[in-house]
Amino acid sequence: MTEKVTVELPEELVRQVQTTAERTQQSFDEVLAQWIRIGGGEPVLELLGDEELLAVCDGQWEASAQDELSDLLERNQEGALEDVERRRLDDLMRTYRAGLVRKAQALKIAVDRGLPGWLT
Repeated sequence: MTEKVTVELPEELVRQVQTTAERTQQSFDEVLAQWIRIGGGEPVLELLGDEELLAVCDGQWEASAQDELSDLLERNQEGALEDVERRRLDDLMRTYRAGLVRKAQALKIAVDRGLPGWLT
């Protein structure tokens, strides 16, 4: 079941969703819903305890995801990706970037809290 919701978004975010929708051949609504699901599935960093926060700081991608990303990037360099693979590469890169941003945010919070090992 779906429900229609009206929300005002910054122009830059709208452009990012539109670009992603075009590249992945999905609708604007599908991309935005996917981004909300991804973002909503993560706990708020500021609310995490110190140990949980440090786990985010130390987090690594699973080896299988790293291998898949490396393979797709290499094949993309060679111009050998099919449309489905190109969409998968876009998804992996989006996830990778989001993970880097989340990790950087966690590191900042850890430094702000003065946690051992993350002092400036």
